[in-house]
Amino acid sequence: MNRKNAICNICTIRLVEMVYQRAPWFRLVREPLKYSMRWMAVVYRVNPGEYDVRTPSCYGCMRFYKLALKEKSGLFRFLNALVNPHFDALMERILTSEEVHLAETYARAAMLGEQVEQSQLEKEMNK
Repeated sequence: MNRKNAICNICTIRLVEMVYQRAPWFRLVREPLKYSMRWMAVVYRVNPGEYDVRTPSCYGCMRFYKLALKEKSGLFRFLNALVNPHFDALMERILTSEEVHLAETYARAAMLGEQVEQSQLEKEMNK
């Protein structure tokens, strides 16, 4: 099977972890969206296993579902265009620019196949 590449500019898993720590109520916003996306993935027979996973921490990332759904579903593309800008804006209001930068740094490392620990990222941020 030919594996597809997921291009990650920012680590969704890291962002969500940080948002959940800062604003536990955010689960009420994200979880319904996440489960709706998984339901659509079943309906459209999405296989997130088609994508190359570069680090163990990337397993289970919703990015794989999102990319595949964008390829297969016009309905998903429409809904994503409506919801995603508001979702991202909400997360950006909760997080600091340094935390967003941390998630970007983590994504760059993961794209290279490097497993980065949280303490290493924090050291890099403090440089």
